[in-house]
Amino acid sequence: MIDFAQLQEIMQERLERDRAIQYVEAVGPTLEIAVSDAAALLDIPVRRLEYEIMEKGAPGFWGMGRKEWRIQAYERYSASKKKNIDALFEDDTDDLPVIENKDGEVFVFLQSGGQALLKVTAALGNGRKASETYALQFLNDRKVSSIDTDLVRKTVQEGVGEYIQVGEFEHHSYNDSVVRVEIAEGDMHAFMSVKAPEPGGCDITFDSYINTLNQNNVKHGIKEDFLHEFIDQPIYNERVEIAIGTHPHDGKDAYIHYNFETDMSKARLREGSDGRVDFKELNIIQNVVENQPLAKMIPPEKGIPGMTVTRRVLPAKDGKETTLPVGTNVHVSEDKDTILASISGQVVMVSGLVNVEPVYTVEGDVSLKTGNIEFNGTVMVTGNVEDGFSIKAAGNIEIKGSVARAELDAEGDIIIHQGINSKSGGMVRAGKSIVARFIQNANIHSGDTVIASDGIINSYVVANNRIICQGKRASIMGGRLCASEEINAKVLGNPTSGTETILEVGFDPKSKEELDKLQMEKETTTKLLDETKLSIQTLVNIKQQRKSLPEDKEAFLEELMEKRNHLVKGLEDTEGQIKKIQEYLNTLKARGKVSASAKVYPGVKIVIRDVREEVHTEYKAVTFVLEDGLIKVTKYEEPDAVKGPDGYTTN
Repeated sequence: MIDFAQLQEIMQERLERDRAIQYVEAVGPTLEIAVSDAAALLDIPVRRLEYEIMEKGAPGFWGMGRKEWRIQAYERYSASKKKNIDALFEDDTDDLPVIENKDGEVFVFLQSGGQALLKVTAALGNGRKASETYALQFLNDRKVSSIDTDLVRKTVQEGVGEYIQVGEFEHHSYNDSVVRVEIAEGDMHAFMSVKAPEPGGCDITFDSYINTLNQNNVKHGIKEDFLHEFIDQPIYNERVEIAIGTHPHDGKDAYIHYNFETDMSKARLREGSDGRVDFKELNIIQNVVENQPLAKMIPPEKGIPGMTVTRRVLPAKDGKETTLPVGTNVHVSEDKDTILASISGQVVMVSGLVNVEPVYTVEGDVSLKTGNIEFNGTVMVTGNVEDGFSIKAAGNIEIKGSVARAELDAEGDIIIHQGINSKSGGMVRAGKSIVARFIQNANIHSGDTVIASDGIINSYVVANNRIICQGKRASIMGGRLCASEEINAKVLGNPTSGTETILEVGFDPKSKEELDKLQMEKETTTKLLDETKLSIQTLVNIKQQRKSLPEDKEAFLEELMEKRNHLVKGLEDTEGQIKKIQEYLNTLKARGKVSASAKVYPGVKIVIRDVREEVHTEYKAVTFVLEDGLIKVTKYEEPDAVKGPDGYTTN
């Protein structure tokens, strides 16, 4: 199917083509004479003529009622261009029969020895049959004599598409068609230009073309099918591509085929009827057993050499070798191409290496009974994490209960089956994603995505990718949320609460956080510098009036001037850092959007890149995007597949 833009382009091309057509009218006692006259008026051969009969002629009776044939004629449009345009309108359905309509065609070929050959093809579908008159006219145009008209008639009627000798001509070799060959573009392309034969000159045979190309060192990639068509319908005095070299293909590099998900963006978080995420169905931790194959090396491929049209070989590179990404608790098989697990545990990718990590399980709560936990692997807690405790893990952290005012730090994902209520204390940080039923009064930092099925309340949340709240109570109320790509929830803001809700997207949150600190530092330094300059100016004015200052005041003035210089240098350094971060943020490709599937309340502040907008009107099912430097309200956009724990996704 074609789109509207293509249709406009096609129709414009056809309109320009129709405007460029030159029409002529011709009359004659017979149709053949009228056609011949029209061809003469347009200065083209009869075979390139298209015509419409405007008025049919009649021979009359004894000179009475005689009527001449009247036609309107024009040059036939290039069949190749028409085919390219019509191809765009072809239906996508391949199971319907295609009936091609094609006119019968006439071709004349003059070969050495004075032989005139005629080829006629049969019409297809509703195409018009080739005309005997047309064939005779074509032969006459080429100065063919001794024409066997009966054989011409038979050839036209049968239309077998083969050359048959139907006459002779007086051969003048100095008027033969001539071909010139050019090799270009690093010997990867060959072109030819053919001069039309003059009266008595021969056409060029297929074998002669091949010999000429070979003599000019064109020996590879010759377009023989095109050449056969060219012989029947030559294009004279134009540069035509006749051969294309073969480009070399480098072999594929060796790569590692993993038997586990390394970027698990195919799985999905499943939400129950009560709006809760069912973590039991996630298979968050990929468990493996001892000696289980984890990854296999696929060897590199050999390169396939290329060749220029002059048969010069173009070498290709073989694929590069690679090494197995062997980490901890794994080993290589005897065949040296497979990684096997050395222990039973969880398979994870760490710094590009395959590792099998054991899972440390806490039965019950993290409390005084367990103390703080630090583990070089994955930590599983069957209960809650109480106030004041911390968990640090090199892998994932999974908590079946809830998290209070605690600190969680994981290089992988953090999954909390209930929720987080940090009571404005503690911190939860994950190198990848954070998933919880709800987040309240918390400080959250995620290297990828934050997902909360029941919503986020009065929290500071930073995600390097997206923040998604989807569920029956999926609301974002109060706090400040920052994400690179997207913030998406059912409800944004609160109609009754005076708590400020700020949603920022379209930038790197970490860099933006650093930028905010620097801008606050700049503001403080600028204010202090202004106060220092004012104090200096006051003392200078006193000194000018009194011609001198007391010794203590003079010392204080020198101290202030030294402080001013220090503040100026510090301000310059801060402004340099701000400029550097701003330049980096401007290079980011993140589009940034804020969406609410149900409602957005007035008072919500939207920030996309460096543009701020406060919502003054209640909206339903909308998405805020940045267009032409302005934040615009558009139709609600469903969130893209979002990476959750270990790359799992949710709708």
